[in-house]
Amino acid sequence: MRKLKYHEKKLIKKVNFLEWKREGNHRENEITYRYHMGSRDDYKKYSGLCRMVQKLTNIMKQMDPADPFRIQMTDMLLEKLYNMGVIPTRKSLTLTERLSVSSFCRRRLSTVLVHLKFAEHHKEAVTYIEQGHVRVGPETITDPAFLVTRNMEDFITWVDSSKIKRKVLEYNDTLDDYDMMT
Repeated sequence: MRKLKYHEKKLIKKVNFLEWKREGNHRENEITYRYHMGSRDDYKKYSGLCRMVQKLTNIMKQMDPADPFRIQMTDMLLEKLYNMGVIPTRKSLTLTERLSVSSFCRRRLSTVLVHLKFAEHHKEAVTYIEQGHVRVGPETITDPAFLVTRNMEDFITWVDSSKIKRKVLEYNDTLDDYDMMT
């Protein structure tokens, strides 16, 4: 490609090649910004997962409700989504129809850290994760897009060598000493 002339560069600055008017992807930008996702690829993957689950749900709803295969598959799907933490209960397939990208984003490690009060904001949580201050179980996680299941949520802690953990412990010790004096 040839080098662009001055007036061509000025025109290209005004065109956004990632967002087109007819696509209406304002929702994508909003979710990406709210959950501090690094790239659009994560949004696309979560959106694809939602579509797959919704298609599977529609196929299962077309089957006979008394069919043992449908009952077994419904239970397996609801159990899997509940254990992931994407749906609140295992009651019915109607929960899977309302599945959204936000429900997957709420299970990202950065969002769970904010929910558990390890960090005040998503950006801060992403920074902690990328710098290696957080571990899930015995493994240090450096990917903010790591999906945390309901079982793993209890095992989120600071890495032993983290200065943040040291500060928290110092604060708690001084707070305990202060409580003893009064």
